[in-house]
Amino acid sequence: MNDSSRHHFSMKHMDYLYNIDNNITLNASLGDMNATGIAQIMIPQELFLMLGLISLVENILVVVAIIKNRNLHSPMYYFICCLAVSDMLVSVSNVVETLFMLLTEHGLLLVTAKMLQHLDNVIDIMICSSVVSSLSFLCTIAADRYITIFYALRYHSIMTTQRAVAIIAVVWLTSITSSSLFIVYHTDNAVIACLVTFFGVTLVFTAVLYLHMFILAHVHSRRIMALHKSRRQATSMKGAITLTILLGVFVICWGPFFLHLILILTCPTNPYCKCYFSHFNLFLILIICNSLIDPLIYAYRSQELRKTLKEMIFCSWFFAM
Repeated sequence: MNDSSRHHFSMKHMDYLYNIDNNITLNASLGDMNATGIAQIMIPQELFLMLGLISLVENILVVVAIIKNRNLHSPMYYFICCLAVSDMLVSVSNVVETLFMLLTEHGLLLVTAKMLQHLDNVIDIMICSSVVSSLSFLCTIAADRYITIFYALRYHSIMTTQRAVAIIAVVWLTSITSSSLFIVYHTDNAVIACLVTFFGVTLVFTAVLYLHMFILAHVHSRRIMALHKSRRQATSMKGAITLTILLGVFVICWGPFFLHLILILTCPTNPYCKCYFSHFNLFLILIICNSLIDPLIYAYRSQELRKTLKEMIFCSWFFAM
């Protein structure tokens, strides 16, 4: 990987596809050519660094706010907290890689090929873990909202804190393990197929839950209101709508990247596909923007979280004066 290469999010199959024997990688410099013969669109590394730092700070604030406010100590907010940690993985990997590249380009850091390989492995595992865990926690939150709406009276006995913690542990263990296996077998197209399939399955699963929720919510709300639980129903639907927004943003930001993977499998030599591949660095910006937008959605949709974040920011500003 040369100094200007951005192998970020590539999970090594990009090199394998484009000609791993010649060690050709995606390049973020205008005019540098990948194996498709089409110049990659230039994205300043400073922009990657700035967006990464902003999203990292935002997600740290969300995690701290949820930990600090006892009113937010519920399974749904535990899952949201984990979703923020998943976004932090994207931010951290982006910041570390960009700083590494900038320092190397300016001659402030001397590295060996082995060091670059180790860094690349760590970053790829973090990104894979972020993708798998984000999709998993979006599905988990959808299931949580489904239980809240349709099993409102039994929710606290079904979704206990112990079960929520167990689910979180299983998701993280599965994400890290699968990501490590993906990196080990990075030259196999089956890895790409698995990621794309997982993306599709989670979207279908969530869509089915939403369809059931929004079709039957009106009928179910009447039953809940008859039992004087209308406030819980409104809160549950608000949570479902929040998740809908989160999922929509995730699809918009990650969709082009997954389409990129699909095209790698289906038409790697097609001229139109090659043109699409040349926009890869824009897809990276979109992925980072997802990590940046999610905390804003949390704050906008949750009054309690917004209140805690304001208190934290004002206190920090006051002590800094």
